Amino acid sequence: MRPLEGITVITLEHAIAAPFATRQLADMGARVIKVERPGVGDFARGYDTRVNGLSSHFVWTNRSKESLTLDVKHPECQKILKRLIIEEADVLVQNLAPGAAARLGLSYDTLSTLKPGIIVCDISGYGEDGPYRDKKAYDLLIQSEAGFLSVTGTEETPSKAGPSIADISAGMYAYSNILAALLHRKNTGRGQHIDVSMLESLVEWMGYPLYYSYQDASPPPRSGASHATIYPYGPFPAGEGKTVMLGLQNEREWVAFCDKVLLNAGLATDPRFAGNAKRSAARTELRQIIVDTFAALSSEEVLRRLDDAQIANAEVKDMHGVWAHPQLAARNRWTEIDTAAGRVPALLPPGSWEQGPPRMDAVPALGQHTGDILAALGYTAEQIASMRNEKAI
Repeated sequence: MRPLEGITVITLEHAIAAPFATRQLADMGARVIKVERPGVGDFARGYDTRVNGLSSHFVWTNRSKESLTLDVKHPECQKILKRLIIEEADVLVQNLAPGAAARLGLSYDTLSTLKPGIIVCDISGYGEDGPYRDKKAYDLLIQSEAGFLSVTGTEETPSKAGPSIADISAGMYAYSNILAALLHRKNTGRGQHIDVSMLESLVEWMGYPLYYSYQDASPPPRSGASHATIYPYGPFPAGEGKTVMLGLQNEREWVAFCDKVLLNAGLATDPRFAGNAKRSAARTELRQIIVDTFAALSSEEVLRRLDDAQIANAEVKDMHGVWAHPQLAARNRWTEIDTAAGRVPALLPPGSWEQGPPRMDAVPALGQHTGDILAALGYTAEQIASMRNEKAI
């Protein structure tokens, strides 16, 4: 039995943060009913067509859910949604525009008077109060406001993270807060309101650069793929043009690196590089020494020397390399899921799942489960057909 079997989640969600959170709940066995706009759905469905004609973002964040299409401004659909929440839901998740859920009567204050055990999780860019409450908040904008861009990229050019890390961080904090709220309800019988902001989630992840620049100290510089304050730690080219990533953490590793990788044991006592602070300050000079040594070696030879010296290292893989990663294959981390466009591969969620496999059901087509859900609420085929004709569902 999966840990969240028997838990029902109703979600009014779009894009990434809320869908990513609720997909984690679905993985754990929760029933997740995704409420979407008729004819359009979650706008992430239209981001691209990379997965057999389906959106890569949508396939990633929406497996194992049921899609219910409702025009939430239609009076009958408002009744349906309220019934679902009061009769079925343990958790309501939403990341609509600020204030939109409250205007629909879906605030925690309103719902908890009808169902004291309800857990309501609101996900937004900046939180439900404060001067930034009503600002639009896309992932890149939050990366900017959280200071992420100020420490990421090259000295000349700030860069965003490739994945939507502001959305992902908010989604994961929503997920963990919902799990905690479910435990709290089990002990007390009471639900609660959860207010998760993308800004606060990503700023939490910025703890190291924040403390590094505490009391007006200079912040860590942008250093590309290298570490801002530890050296050598980052990418280096090998002889055939491939890139090898390596990282040193202490003086013992520095000695081993000089002796077994650079084959220059005397470099370990060179006063220019005595201690991490001096190595980081002299990184241009030290980098040239490393690059000159690696120029005569293939990436395989560099990695072998690093392994022999017990220096942390990695290949810089592209997405095709990750699909074919031997470690993921050896640990049987890939499975397949169904979609409206056929079966596609999917990575199993992190964890050992000793009590049984995670739920890995299909990615829903838009409105796929509307008829079944309404029928279970007692609506007749004629009533459902009538609402379809009105484009209410």
